[in-house]
Amino acid sequence: MERDDFARPVLKWAGGKAKLAGTICALLPARIDTYYEPFAGGAAVFFALAKSNRFRKAVLADSNPELINAYESLKSDVDGVIAALRSWPYDEEKFYYLRDQYRPRTPAKRAARTIYLNKTGYNGLYRVNRSGQFNVPFGRHTNPTICDSRNLKLVSACLKHVDLVVSDFETVCRSASAADAVYFDPPYMPVSATAYFTSYDKHPFAIAEHERLARVFADLAERNVCAVLSNSDTPETEGLFCNWTVQRLQVARAINSRASARGPVSELLVVNRPKNHKRTRPSRANVEAE
Repeated sequence: MERDDFARPVLKWAGGKAKLAGTICALLPARIDTYYEPFAGGAAVFFALAKSNRFRKAVLADSNPELINAYESLKSDVDGVIAALRSWPYDEEKFYYLRDQYRPRTPAKRAARTIYLNKTGYNGLYRVNRSGQFNVPFGRHTNPTICDSRNLKLVSACLKHVDLVVSDFETVCRSASAADAVYFDPPYMPVSATAYFTSYDKHPFAIAEHERLARVFADLAERNVCAVLSNSDTPETEGLFCNWTVQRLQVARAINSRASARGPVSELLVVNRPKNHKRTRPSRANVEAE
């Protein structure tokens, strides 16, 4: 197969792992029975693992119903999604109509709306208010690719035997066993009081949720399930995962609204192996990420 015959992420997601997928995949088992990704987002690690046939089965989950509907519709009605996307031009008036007034009547059109807003909104963000309404402004892109029909069809084929669920991360992981693997990419712990971005759905991912995630991570280790987790490098995160093997990476992020504030930041990759495994020193190489 040529490279273009493999599915690539459809959505640009804040904190996306497209450029880090190889590093993350190297920490997961060579062969996985069921692969779980409880914070699906752009699902870059899933697509990387699928490319190399690393798992027998996969479960993609998220608490955001619009995201899961997008994947479910691509899986079951990719032609309907493509038809809707092709009918909507890149236009500011169309963007605000679809964002604020349009109420899709089919799952495929609902999925197309999600993809369109992601491709044409500011900085590729997906953000909602407390009412669950998408509130990202129009983005002034140069000729954005709104409908990559070839990749959408490849994604559809890739999702054919994948379970897609709207669910809490803890619930998703309950059925994982020793032959399986889990990758967690939660909304990150804030690095400062002004850097709190968890608005992927209307339910905030606060410190109590990070603490619960740490307990689930430890429980998977007790059950001999390999788990890998990404998060920001903060004292709080370090404290929650201090018993496990930690690797630090310098990663370029571009989510900040001020260009001058964008640049390499330290992130953690945590593996649920005891920390007596040799810890990796901070990486000197910057990694460009979404």
